[in-house]
Parts: sequence; structure tokens; C-alpha cells
Amino acid sequence: MLFAAVPGFAALLATDEGRAANGAYAVDAADISETGSCKVESWISSASNADFSAVANPSCVVNVFKPVELSVLTNRSRSDGEWSTALNPKAKTNLVPTGIGRFGFSFFAGGSFDALTGENLAAFAVVPATFRFSETMRVNINAGWLWDRMLDRHYLTYGVGFDWKFTDVLQWTIETFGQAGAADLPSVIRPRFQTGVRYRPNEIFSVDVIYGHNITGENANWITIGTTIRFPVPEGKPARERTGHL
Repeated sequence: MLFAAVPGFAALLATDEGRAANGAYAVDAADISETGSCKVESWISSASNADFSAVANPSCVVNVFKPVELSVLTNRSRSDGEWSTALNPKAKTNLVPTGIGRFGFSFFAGGSFDALTGENLAAFAVVPATFRFSETMRVNINAGWLWDRMLDRHYLTYGVGFDWKFTDVLQWTIETFGQAGAADLPSVIRPRFQTGVRYRPNEIFSVDVIYGHNITGENANWITIGTTIRFPVPEGKPARERTGHL
């Protein structure tokens, strides 16, 4: 959902539609935050082919019969020298809580719209699954569907990511993700890759430094710097105290 006027547009959709609970990373976890809490995720990404993306993604968890995380990701981006802006609303809910030694599941769905014209660019739905090996290690698996409305093509989207909290304040993530289906450019359906380190000195703030390759289906190398600012529920317990894991 980054650049509306390129042949590989669907590839870009698959990259950003999974980014909401895990910041600038593409593979989502099954967890959502505590009801009443909010956060603002933002990142900038620069590619070796001069493509660029600047993202802001505010979200809050509200109780709509059950907790639902609502977000609207805004992406100002440049591809092949042309600029565009997309708005990507999304709703996510947890279906089965995560826990050590078992899978947890959630579901999210949303769309992408051109911020200038209001045109509906895409729709998507994803089921994230998380398996926790311990309080400091987990694997996230995503499977979903993407409709690129501009090309009227449907894709199977996928992703696998591994998180390891190797110190009290540092977490390492490695992930591969992509989409399967028809494409005019081979790189659109080739797997994408990212790896990075998150520094989280407290429950409020964290910063990510990430290297990626082909993350929008353009076969370029990317560097991403991202931040997350969290607004927890007043008098609520920190996430790690509530869940006992990262």
C-alpha cells in the first residue's frame, strides 16, 4: 500500500498491511494491547534504488463486544520518482490468547485508499499465529488474502518471523514474507526479507533499526528507522507484567 502507480503495487500492499502491532516489521504477532491503551508507531525507509517511505500509524484498543485494535496507517512514499499518499485503516482482534508452549491466533482486516482521490486501492485479511517457546522467544506465522483492486488480482500472502529478547532492553527480529499469485514482475512474488534490532529501555518507548531486501517487491535493499510511543491505561500493568513474556 505504498505506491499507487507502479506495476508491482500489490507487492507494496502486502508489505504494509501487516504492519500495525509490530511496528515497521511486516510479520504480525497474535497479541493486541490492553483495552484503553494507545500507541503511535512511525518509521522512515530508504531504498538503494532511491525509493522512500514515511509512515505514521496511530492505534487504540477499544471494547466492541471484545477488545479490537483500530488503526489508520498513513504512508507518504516515493517510487520511481513519483510521490503518493495512502491511508490504510485496519481492525484486529485476538481469537485465542498466546502462551508459552501453545499457539495463539488473531484476525485482522482492512483496506487501502488514495488519500487525494479517496479511491479504494486494495483490501486484505490476515490470520496471525504466535507460538511462544519461552518468555523471551517466539515465532509468528501469518497467512492471508490480498486483493489488488488496481490490477484486479488476488494474492495469497504469507510471513514467518522470529523474535528473541536477548537482553532486558534489546530484541532481535528476523522475518521473511511475501505473496503468491500472478505478477508482471518476477520480484513482486519473490520472498522478501528483513532483520533488525529493537531497543526498548522502558514500557513507553522503543526504537528499531532494520535492514531489508525486496520489501516492496522492487528487488532493492532498504534501511528502516522506526519508533513506537505507547500510551498505557492509567494504573494498568505494563505489558510484560500482564503477560509474563515479550
